[in-house]
Amino acid sequence: MGFLAHDAALLIAVLILGFGGEAAAMLASGNVTVPSAATLAHCPKTCGDITFDYPTQPPRLFLNDGDTELVDGIPFALPANSPGLDVAFSRSIPMISGVDVYNVSWTAPGRSFVASQIQLNFTGCDFDIYWLRDINSRALVCAVTCPSDGITETIAKQSCDGVGCCSSTFPTGGISSLKFQFVRRNNSNVEGQARGEGQTNRSSLWDRISVETDLMLLSWGFVLDQQPDCAAVAKNKTSYACVSEHSTCTYELIGIYPSYMCMCGAGYNGNPHVLGGCLPGYNPNPQKVNCSRSCGNISVPFPFGLEEDCSARQEFLLNCSDAASSTLIIGWDQYVSEINVGKGIMTVSSDALPVFGTAPYAESTATQDLHWAVANQSCQQAQQDISAYACVSANSTCLGVNSTEKFVSNTYIGYRCKCVDGFDGNPYILNGCQDIDECETTPGICGGPCHNTVGGYYCTKCPSKTQYDTAKKQCTQTKRQRSLLLGIVIGFGAGFGILLLGLSTLLFANRWRREIEKKQRRKYFLENQGLLLEHLISSDENASDKTKIFSLEELEKATNNFDDTRILGRGGHGMVYKGILSDQCVVAIKKSMIIKQSEINEFINEVAILSQINHRNIVKLFGCCLETKVPLLVYDFVPNGSLYQILHSATSNGFFLSWDDCLRIATEAAGALSYLHSSASVSVLHRDVKSSNILLDANYSAKVSDFGASRLVSIDQTHVSTLVQGTFGYLDPEYYHTGQLNEKSDVYSFGVVLLELLLRREPIFTSESGSKQNLSSYFLWESKTRPIKEIAATQVREEASEEEIKSVASLAEMCLRLRGEERPTMKEVEMALQTMRTKRFKSYQAAHEDSTDHSFSQVGYSVDQPSKRCYSFEQEFISSAEVPR
Repeated sequence: MGFLAHDAALLIAVLILGFGGEAAAMLASGNVTVPSAATLAHCPKTCGDITFDYPTQPPRLFLNDGDTELVDGIPFALPANSPGLDVAFSRSIPMISGVDVYNVSWTAPGRSFVASQIQLNFTGCDFDIYWLRDINSRALVCAVTCPSDGITETIAKQSCDGVGCCSSTFPTGGISSLKFQFVRRNNSNVEGQARGEGQTNRSSLWDRISVETDLMLLSWGFVLDQQPDCAAVAKNKTSYACVSEHSTCTYELIGIYPSYMCMCGAGYNGNPHVLGGCLPGYNPNPQKVNCSRSCGNISVPFPFGLEEDCSARQEFLLNCSDAASSTLIIGWDQYVSEINVGKGIMTVSSDALPVFGTAPYAESTATQDLHWAVANQSCQQAQQDISAYACVSANSTCLGVNSTEKFVSNTYIGYRCKCVDGFDGNPYILNGCQDIDECETTPGICGGPCHNTVGGYYCTKCPSKTQYDTAKKQCTQTKRQRSLLLGIVIGFGAGFGILLLGLSTLLFANRWRREIEKKQRRKYFLENQGLLLEHLISSDENASDKTKIFSLEELEKATNNFDDTRILGRGGHGMVYKGILSDQCVVAIKKSMIIKQSEINEFINEVAILSQINHRNIVKLFGCCLETKVPLLVYDFVPNGSLYQILHSATSNGFFLSWDDCLRIATEAAGALSYLHSSASVSVLHRDVKSSNILLDANYSAKVSDFGASRLVSIDQTHVSTLVQGTFGYLDPEYYHTGQLNEKSDVYSFGVVLLELLLRREPIFTSESGSKQNLSSYFLWESKTRPIKEIAATQVREEASEEEIKSVASLAEMCLRLRGEERPTMKEVEMALQTMRTKRFKSYQAAHEDSTDHSFSQVGYSVDQPSKRCYSFEQEFISSAEVPR
């Protein structure tokens, strides 16, 4: 049963030169003494350029068959794989006149060995090579021909494409023996060529057949006489091979049965077969100093490194292939753009992110970044060995990397380090976590005097009659209010005179204030290019309904001086108020955030363009007011809120959209976006498509709104480069990575809206486990493992057919493709949705052709009618009284 009773003797036999020295003598004599790292320190561990460790030794190693040579070092601790030897063997058979069939065989040197990953090269002339699987079965491996008599063996081996040489790869499973048969082809010239008749420059290829290994891995394990598990093997301490601390046993290697192997446990690397052989896999103190810590403009902080002995573990060694272009590579061809030691994330820029199934990397489905850990240990395990503990900086702490986030690879468990709150830097180096000066990094954090402390800060108040000056960062004296009273009334005459003077002064001050305000408004009007906008509007001879330039006084009256009770909503680009104009028209007035003066011309151009957009599913722009520092926009009022509120808000009072309404709204919104992309005079990219920007009018028809983030694109442009802007959950990942905006970015966001209609979930929702989940990632992941109908919302499954659910899901998946060029256009999306509605309407008609009930909504099939100029106050009152809100 035991290793030392059988397998050690076998290993000694198969290695011709054996162990050498003390270790070999002990094993060969049968006197079992467990070796340690100290007792083996004097033993040689190299043979030429080959390195190896106990239980084998040099100089040049052959196995007991005499021609199977060890060509690389002997690894004893390969995680998740059996130990393997990189070996080679060769055979050379001389050609014999009159003999047409030759046989070659190879057998593994003992039952502890099996071969895998085999690639062989065969050289010779005019032979078919067969693999003899058993007595009655053979398979053609490859064939060699020699069309030219003078072809040399060297040239044939360079290409090995069937001319004088052919190559073949064999199955990766455990193979204990190989048998081949070489059969000469029926060729009248063969015999003469073999004898060299008439040949003066005959190649050596005609004289022999050769077999050589291009690659061969010889796996080995400790063979057992019976079939116990690892626990049973470990009970016999005298024969158990896994003697190092932190070593583990793995039962039954592929192809060697029954058997077991030894590995170093989680967080350790080295030789598990000797005492003290398993050493910590993480080294917090690299041997080399003055290591390079950058590749171009990419920082490479410890524990990562660019040179040997500069990283904490071998897996953290990166390759700076071109510092001039900041080309930093991990693995074979994955390009690293950023390493965040605080968050334990590596940003990899590649068309296809790598999938690391083993430590220390795991790919996240939510962020598509690589998460990493310093060792495959828990924090508690890592802190037990302080010499290998990674969190060496003061004010650092240990964090677990576990299954709180869904990874592409199997769940990975390990630990990483971070600086505690109030500190920032590199927790993997001494004194790497430095105090954060919150008073400098976050100006105005206190609203008064701020005082930094180690790991925090505290605030104080300014003394009485002083105020805090943010520019000077100190308390200064307040400006005293001067009284407007010029004197004290002395007597009735003087008092009357002062009173008259005061009234006159007040009237003058009011007039002066109004003049100042008038001049200020005129100044803003001119700064906001009011004259240019007036000219653009008046020069549009085709516009039947001109965009109006409102005065600030009109809009203040319409909103009751922008009363807070008139606020309809707050967004990322400003605040929207409800207003009632003097003609009782109800409008929505958008008060945008402060914009740069350099953007005013672009703003005016956008107003001019948007004023020409006339589509029944786009909120109509009535006009603007330029008499404020930030221009105000006046839109048509849409009474029934947004699609987001109907789908997700708890304040919808139990009102639900039917599946017919969902298809109609999606079709209308797609048609509006298609019009913006291709039908308007200048293409408009919305850049913030989401369900909260799809409003619903009194008839619950879609109205695309909020063009605060939109961009105009001329006909000859394919994209525009902008600062990334949008809403998380809807943002196009390609736009996020490249900063190049095009119409396919709106298509991606619309795909998320389709998922909201189908799944009735928010774009970022809380899963059953309590973690935040991205809707698009959730849909793409779940659709691979479950039928689409099971993922859809209950109401959708009750109302929609399975074909309709699959069609919408397929359309959403196409919209969500990572590469923009693979997504459909908005016109194609609109046509697909229109086709779905047409099919549904026809099936409805077929099922109810004898019925008088024609309640099926056909809004989407009606001919476009000119939209009304405004939503009246009377309509708003009736709608708010009768329609659920």
